[in-house]
Amino acid sequence: HRGLLMPWGEQDDAAVEEALSRVDMRERAGQLWQTLSGGERQRVHIARSLAQSPSELLLDEPTNHLDIQHQLDILSLIARLGITSVVALHDLNLAAMFCDKLVVLRKGEVVASGTPEDVLTEELIGRVFGVRAHVQKSAVHGRHHIQYLMD
Repeated sequence: HRGLLMPWGEQDDAAVEEALSRVDMRERAGQLWQTLSGGERQRVHIARSLAQSPSELLLDEPTNHLDIQHQLDILSLIARLGITSVVALHDLNLAAMFCDKLVVLRKGEVVASGTPEDVLTEELIGRVFGVRAHVQKSAVHGRHHIQYLMD
């Protein structure tokens, strides 16, 4: 959000501090990059994006290397931002919980798109991912939940 030759200012400090707080990394602000865990680095990458006050986000596996709590925290944060976010996820349950629309790809081709309820069917999961699954509406969050079945 700053030009290449623009000096660093108080607004920049505030944007960075706010972004680090939003991803629960404020206490690590002075820590060297090399000493951060994979999950901490992932959260810092997201904070870096947020500090720029984006109008859209394009995220590839933003939950990679994160423990379950931080996966839920980050996806909740993204959902609350109120901006267009395109997120690549491999976890179908997280996609069902947080995404308004899904596009399922197979070998680079779109095989389905629409709401999680329309797209995440037992038939599609079997055909595209090669696994049997039971799909039901979650009593907790009202979205689809997928249970994978073993043969």
